Amino acid sequence: MVVPTTTPVRQDTVAPPPPSSGGIPTVDMSAPGGRGALSRQVARACAEQGFFRAVNHGVPPAPGARLDAATAAFFALPPRDKQRAGPPSPLGYGCRSIGFSGDAGELEYLLLHANPAAVAYGARSIDTDDPSRFSSVVNEYVGAVRQLACEILDLLGEGIGLKDPRSFSKLITDADSDSLLRINHYPTACTIHKLDHDCQCKMKSIVRTKNGNVVNPSAGARIGFGEHSDPQIISLLRANDVNGLQVLLPNSDGKEVWIKVPADPSAFFVNVGDLLQALTNGKLVSVRHRVIASTCRPRLSTIYFAAPPLHARISTLPETITAGSPCRYRPFTWAEYKKTMYSLRLSHSRLDLFHVGNDDNSNVSKGEQE
Repeated sequence: MVVPTTTPVRQDTVAPPPPSSGGIPTVDMSAPGGRGALSRQVARACAEQGFFRAVNHGVPPAPGARLDAATAAFFALPPRDKQRAGPPSPLGYGCRSIGFSGDAGELEYLLLHANPAAVAYGARSIDTDDPSRFSSVVNEYVGAVRQLACEILDLLGEGIGLKDPRSFSKLITDADSDSLLRINHYPTACTIHKLDHDCQCKMKSIVRTKNGNVVNPSAGARIGFGEHSDPQIISLLRANDVNGLQVLLPNSDGKEVWIKVPADPSAFFVNVGDLLQALTNGKLVSVRHRVIASTCRPRLSTIYFAAPPLHARISTLPETITAGSPCRYRPFTWAEYKKTMYSLRLSHSRLDLFHVGNDDNSNVSKGEQE
């Protein structure tokens, strides 16, 4: 894929997924056409849309059902009981406030580190009756979804022709992986006021674009989670049968429009993250997305954010650098990128700050590697 040098014209309207390739790709992970065809399909979806719907993915429904039941029970607790698991710093229970730079949404959430020791620590304030019960449910789910994430990353490595197709998955299977699990609960409009009593946290139906402009996304819309890209390598989202997720994609006229993603509780929705875009020199695209909160039914979603260790050095892979496509991003560590992310607004195009030439000390050569 050739990355465009000009930004598509922005059009803040919402469109259903069209039948063309500009819509939401569906990938059958059972590989009916063989592994080679599957790897090419996954790579194409991640290059053209940065997003796809994975079906027949092999993750059994039971771990997800058990996690949904456990987190639904937590979110049903009185606010005072839930607040024992917060405030998020950034891990723990959060309500409305997203990050540290003033972003907010119509939701409450749990953000957990995905390693067993951290899950066990957090469980003490989430399931006070039986912390090990919550820990076992989370660890079972994380194990199943991490396996799917590794499979997708290996398929991507094959699809884009890496010398070592496991280059991506090795980053998230490291013992020091900084992967996270986030569970978002979007209450209905009639119950949102029960989340907290902070009068300074009143929401308006607005969203700030990556250019800093404030727009009304659609009449009467309630922004559950504002426009952003995921900073990690890859994200796997599973949700209940309530719509709300939207992705920003160019239409046939070159205008960026919000595409509604139809709910599918049996599928995983896969997002390319910022680090994967940097590792592939922009060949794979970190898609911008948001969630519109429903006024009548609560939405529950669970996202596994696959990330490398904090010390991991993110450097563009040599196979993705050519004479016609020189290196776009300087090397950086995940810790450096994460620190930058927390200092910015949710909608900021933070990867732009890591372009070659934005750092006077960057000296990137074609062969420079981690």
